Amino acid sequence: MVRAPKCPFDPPPELHGLQEQAPLARVRLWDGSTPWLVTRHAEQRTLLGDPRLSSDVRRPGYPLPSPARPTGSGSIGFILMDDPEHARLRRMVTAPFAIKRVEALRPVVQEIVDDLIEEMLAGPNPVDLVEAFALPVPSLVICHLLGVPYADHGLFQGHSRNLISRSVAIEERTASFRALTDYLDGLLATKAETPGGDLLSQLVERVANGELTRADAAGIGVLLLVAGHETTANMIALGTLALLEHPDQLALLRESTDPALVASAVEELLRYLNITHTGRRRAALEDIEIAGVTIRAGEGVIMANDIGNRDPSIFPEPGELDLTRDARRHVAFGFGVHQCLGQQLARVELQVVYSTLYRRLPALRCAVPLDEVPFKHDGQVYGVYELPVSF
Repeated sequence: MVRAPKCPFDPPPELHGLQEQAPLARVRLWDGSTPWLVTRHAEQRTLLGDPRLSSDVRRPGYPLPSPARPTGSGSIGFILMDDPEHARLRRMVTAPFAIKRVEALRPVVQEIVDDLIEEMLAGPNPVDLVEAFALPVPSLVICHLLGVPYADHGLFQGHSRNLISRSVAIEERTASFRALTDYLDGLLATKAETPGGDLLSQLVERVANGELTRADAAGIGVLLLVAGHETTANMIALGTLALLEHPDQLALLRESTDPALVASAVEELLRYLNITHTGRRRAALEDIEIAGVTIRAGEGVIMANDIGNRDPSIFPEPGELDLTRDARRHVAFGFGVHQCLGQQLARVELQVVYSTLYRRLPALRCAVPLDEVPFKHDGQVYGVYELPVSF
């Protein structure tokens, strides 16, 4: 569905229309299949918590976003698996993303943000905020956490872009996935020889203990590396653009020293923008009765979380950006057992960025008109390809 040209921050108008009509509706995908689209918040949370819906892309009826179907357990990672295997693999990497562990990283994130801002101040003006700041921040953080050399960022960022783009040919996406898998496998081999305190070294130990196959370890590494920088990078850039288009809200954030307001701003921007705009996808394992309809076993289900976060029954005046709103019930990170593993890390990164960037660069402004900013309409993660700014 296409977004309205003058409303790049809003879900497509068709989604609003469907939400007004009913919680669930049939839609048609690229392959002619007709899964259920869930547009209201309550039904999305109910279904995301229902074990009768499968996240396994290999299940009959799974609503694939494109013709590129992952194959083999090592290639899809635990994010596209069901319990108990999903839970078993996820538990192996949960500890580094726990709240206390992530909070301990806050000084590291702050140093990264401060250093990048210093580089911006010493460099050209205007500059592309994506290249100079939004992409390096989460890339440096996830490299620190995983034990990936940041010097290789050109390699993994390029292949990551291919993986999340719907316009890249299947062959190129497959080649990028194999290249990333080979890259992570090589890093695992290095960690086996010289282990450290990073997450990849912990995965190597799991492999040595027989808890994990080498292929699964590489697949988990790919998942964490790609998800760990692409999503937050797009939130940094898109969130900044949204704030620049809402100067009253930007001023509120820039002039406040209250950590609670910063935290609230992060939740509201996650709700308002919702960069994972292709929905949470599932396949029904059994018949499910909900909201007066029956989802049959073998049918696909898509939870359109972008419009779920604009449900007026949960968020009054949902089309308004209000940093003082209590937006904590948003579904930007999903819900249920597949809720985003890295959500606490993303929150810390965004809190540091949003509390620092606009204060350090008080004259920050977009260097081109809004209609000249290239938005990622063709990606599975929404954002901007470039954001020229002056300061």
